[in-house]
Amino acid sequence: MFDGIPKEMNSVDTSDGWSKPGQKLIVKGKVVQLDKTTPASDIIIYYYHTDQKGYYSPGENKDAASKKHGRLRGWVKTGTDGTYAIYTSRPAQYPGNQIEAHIHVIVKEPDIDEPYWIDEWIFDDDPLVSPTLRQRLENKGGSGILKTTLEGDAQVAMHDVVLGLNIPGYPVKK
Repeated sequence: MFDGIPKEMNSVDTSDGWSKPGQKLIVKGKVVQLDKTTPASDIIIYYYHTDQKGYYSPGENKDAASKKHGRLRGWVKTGTDGTYAIYTSRPAQYPGNQIEAHIHVIVKEPDIDEPYWIDEWIFDDDPLVSPTLRQRLENKGGSGILKTTLEGDAQVAMHDVVLGLNIPGYPVKK
């Protein structure tokens, strides 16, 4: 998550996918403490996902990190109100349509040394998101299921993240 991380971040990020052909996607919400109420500030969310063909394509003239996670990636850092917004494109299922479309998400808290994965964000309307898959979700950081609505030409998903929820070994904060 740290390869290519910008020195300055804010609570809104726009990936390369926003300006390319395909379904525009906005994911926005609030990051809260384990009490599910208190906004969490200075939380870094790193995200990455496939392109419209289901590949993690690096694009042109990208750094080595983008070769691993692709060009459709970025970071947001919450402000005092805990909010964030990501402007990107809706990812495609992996080629062969065997794995649901998803967005990988890693959280870094300022007072915890190691970042941690939360549930991948998957789409409620994806036909590969079966009842069996829904039961298997661990709800790390909260439900990973995105329910989208159409606003203009963009799909919008409201999605809150609960720090430490269902994260094995999560340190108890005093």
